Amino acid sequence: MREQFAELLKVAMKAGDKRRVSTIRMITSALKDRDIEQRGQGKEPLTDDEILGLLQKMVKQRQESLAIYQQAGRDDLATQESEEIAIIMGFMPAQMDDVAVKAAIVDAIEAAGASSVKDMGKVMAFLKDRYAGQMDFAKASGTVKGMLSGA
Repeated sequence: MREQFAELLKVAMKAGDKRRVSTIRMITSALKDRDIEQRGQGKEPLTDDEILGLLQKMVKQRQESLAIYQQAGRDDLATQESEEIAIIMGFMPAQMDDVAVKAAIVDAIEAAGASSVKDMGKVMAFLKDRYAGQMDFAKASGTVKGMLSGA
């Protein structure tokens, strides 16, 4: 993925697409920050799955900012956030729909041998390992909790 960012940055610079250039630079900057943090802890650089998690976090941050800007009537900033979300989402695999998420959760519960809410951590770890960047884990967490509690 790192090579993809570098290549697309060059393409965006040649095309004069300022929004794409700034967004890709923001991604690479966040990636470098995380790599430095990992190195400080004696760990390897981020894997592609971890990069997807980072991208997902960036999208979530921008969605929160977008909502705030829309409430405040700042259409210029809301448009900027929307464009950044679209660019970042272009690097991520397609998001799973609700039906696919529920099916994945059922499989994860079976695979983890989960029977109660106490096993929720195992199920979430399984989902994050297998479906990084493909689902909203905050929403999935609520669904997992509901399924494990029998609701």
